[in-house]
Amino acid sequence: MGRAGCCCRGAERLVSPSPVPRFQPLLLLTLALCFGARIGQCQVATPQCRIQKCTTDFVSLTAHLTPALDGFDTEFCKALRAYSACTQRTAKSCRGNLVFHSAVLGISDLMSQRNCSRDGPTSSTHPEVHHEPCNYHSRTQHAHTHAHAHGHVHGHSHTHVQPGYLFCGLFGDPHLRTFKDSFQTCKVEGAWPLIDNNYLSVQVTNVPVVTGSSATATNKITIIFKPYEGCTDQRVYQAVTDDLPAAFVDGTVSSGDPSHNSAGADGSTGKVRALWISERSPGRHVELHAGYIGVTVIVRQLGRYLTMAVRIPEELAQAYDATQDLQLCLNGCPSGERIDRGGHLPLPPSPPALGLQLQQPRRPGQPSHASPYSAPRGFGVEGARQRCREQLEVEDIYFHSCVFDLLTTGDANFTAAAHSAQKDMESLHPHRDRWRIYPRGSAPDSQPIARLALLLFCALIWALI
Repeated sequence: MGRAGCCCRGAERLVSPSPVPRFQPLLLLTLALCFGARIGQCQVATPQCRIQKCTTDFVSLTAHLTPALDGFDTEFCKALRAYSACTQRTAKSCRGNLVFHSAVLGISDLMSQRNCSRDGPTSSTHPEVHHEPCNYHSRTQHAHTHAHAHGHVHGHSHTHVQPGYLFCGLFGDPHLRTFKDSFQTCKVEGAWPLIDNNYLSVQVTNVPVVTGSSATATNKITIIFKPYEGCTDQRVYQAVTDDLPAAFVDGTVSSGDPSHNSAGADGSTGKVRALWISERSPGRHVELHAGYIGVTVIVRQLGRYLTMAVRIPEELAQAYDATQDLQLCLNGCPSGERIDRGGHLPLPPSPPALGLQLQQPRRPGQPSHASPYSAPRGFGVEGARQRCREQLEVEDIYFHSCVFDLLTTGDANFTAAAHSAQKDMESLHPHRDRWRIYPRGSAPDSQPIARLALLLFCALIWALI
């Protein structure tokens, strides 16, 4: 039958290219165990079967894609069609191969979920590189391609490397997720820099939310996109409570010449500028896209306070000097500003007194969605957990932060803030295997179950052989 081995490393993207898709249980088991476990005796692959090459090409074509990127669906469908064509070419030699048939089913399911047509353009595994100097991905791809060609001339070997990205988020009382995936709860009252490098500055202002508590929340966010020669001059975006504009402070909504190619949801292509703002929900959700530096920023207002999430290339996040070392996203909060204790988030001893600052209680008979500011109420621990569980199914750090916020403030809007922060993280964070963070001592012990399932699965495969 051939050599035994787990092929198609990286094919876990079939399981979930975004948080939404779900496969049939058998396909999930097959892909999650065989690819996620990376064990060498799971699947038989014949030497002639080229499903591994097909999957490797698909992963390469989609490695830089995230649902937050403009034209994601179009590019993902093109990659799926290329993947499908590759499987058809190798179908005869892959007959009876479990990974091959799982991939075929996965492709069909994903094409259906993404409304991809069977006929249409496909991605090339060796695309012609069009250098767009105001498109970070194009610029870095061009640089790597040039280095690769230069290496061949001099007899050196170079591999194509996708640019690495980092994620940072801030929400709630506030809770900070740093570039290193360290999760902290901080006081940081007043103005503090989240990011400050040669390309981008993000500063937040936090105010107390409850009298007598050290907990604060964000009511102002200032974002400065620094000038980049040939692409954009400086632009400043500022959001404050009850004013989440869809424009920069000078009134413009974009900057730079329309030279960046982009694909729309309907498959049409066009030019967009180096920097632009997208309003997803008026007064509640705005996204800022800086294509020239590969940065995406999401700003939301939930209740009276703001949340922020950002995705930035690692090389740009590291471009700062000694005068810019105070960056919460980079180094976390100073020890004296930490509320959590080394990853453990202590719950308040008792529910807070009713009456949050600046809250506007609902009038009798007024529906709860008519005003963004719900009346404060007291929560016990179980009541807070039940409320948070309505929107946060997994009891990870976002869930525990939600419970902490409800017990600290009594403001139910913090539940929506934690939920939105989690969704923004899933949209922007480049590494799915790092999404889940659990408070110290509360992570679910799934290893014994996973090992048992893996042994049963491998036993089944050997029986079929």
